[in-house]
Amino acid sequence: MKRTRQEKILELIRKNDIETQQELSERLRDAGFAVTQATISRDIKELKIVKTTGANGRYQYGVPTHTGTKSAMKFRNILRETVIHTDYAENIVVLKTYAGMAQAAAASIDALQLEEVLGSVAGDDCIIMVGSEMSANRVMRNISRFIEEKLGLKVNMTKSKVDKPQGLKYLGFGFYFDSRAHQ
Repeated sequence: MKRTRQEKILELIRKNDIETQQELSERLRDAGFAVTQATISRDIKELKIVKTTGANGRYQYGVPTHTGTKSAMKFRNILRETVIHTDYAENIVVLKTYAGMAQAAAASIDALQLEEVLGSVAGDDCIIMVGSEMSANRVMRNISRFIEEKLGLKVNMTKSKVDKPQGLKYLGFGFYFDSRAHQ
């Protein structure tokens, strides 16, 4: 079932300009597949589907067809076009993107297979990447250098720090430990 569904996803993306997970879900349901948003997200990640700029100038899902240097350049271009802010705390790197672009940026990061990144979680406009503290510092330096040198933007290092996630807030949200969860 999963393989059949994923083959259908690839077919739909190749034949149609699909801009959102909602649109992809609707087309899959029309084709007889019962899917949830979580299933679609997992399939997109497993299939390494990314958002690209279509002929109409709008972002749409696309299937990577090239490997090597050309793909790496495309993934870097996606990051250049989508990431607007970076920050980190210890081994957590947070990337802020334009609305609706975090999954495309996270898929690009995954496709680049950075050794420093143990995993990533993407929402609508934010990506959280996890690695070791040393790798978080190295990723932050690399991303900051990329943003400053390639994009000509300034990263505010006075607002960046290495710290434990507990008690740290980002955009009004924070991490906390709930001792009741381990009973």
